[in-house]
Order: sequence, then C-alpha cells, then structure tokens
Amino acid sequence: MRALSSPSMQGSGAMKKWGFVAMHAVVAATFMFLLQRFFMNASQETSLLWALFFAVCAAGLAYKQSIR
Repeated sequence: MRALSSPSMQGSGAMKKWGFVAMHAVVAATFMFLLQRFFMNASQETSLLWALFFAVCAAGLAYKQSIR
C-alpha cells in the first residue's frame, strides 16, 4: 500500500522525520546544558560543548530510528 501513496504524503512524512530529529537534538542539548551548567556547576563553555555533543548524538540516534 505504501507504493500507492501520493507524493504529497511522502513529503509530509519526510518533514515529520526531520522535525522529529531536530526536536530530539534540541531537547537533548537543552537537558545537557541545564544539567552541566546549573546542577554540576560547569563553566559555560564546557556546558555548551557537552550540549553540542549530546545534540549530535541524539540527532544521529533519532535519524537511525526514523529510517527503520
């Protein structure tokens, strides 16, 4: 049945996938920044680096899950 779906539906599915990946990255980065900065009292630079690292990892995991 997927082969019969219209191209407009496929486009919206792709948009949902990238929205899901972006949301995962933003949530992971926010969580890690707040954890490092306010609960572990790390410097702002360290907190931002950890947030970036976790955002990339979360985006990668979300992308891998979305193509299954």
